[in-house]
Amino acid sequence: MPMPIHEIESLLCESFPDAKIDIKDLAGDNDHFQATIISKEFLGKTRIQQHQMVYGALQGKMGSELHALALKTGIPLED
Repeated sequence: MPMPIHEIESLLCESFPDAKIDIKDLAGDNDHFQATIISKEFLGKTRIQQHQMVYGALQGKMGSELHALALKTGIPLED
């Protein structure tokens, strides 16, 4: 069963409360998403570590309820 976009956003907001999060349904099927997550929690982490943090926030739903998620992660730029 596909995972609703609001559930993905809720899980990510719980783990990254300071983050700017943008999620798009790429195919309109609630099964293929792209998420952009900008968070201070990623500071000092490699891209792989950042993505592992996101997968951890999804609580094992990646690959089962959530079929495909393209990730873009990063830290906020200071003004």
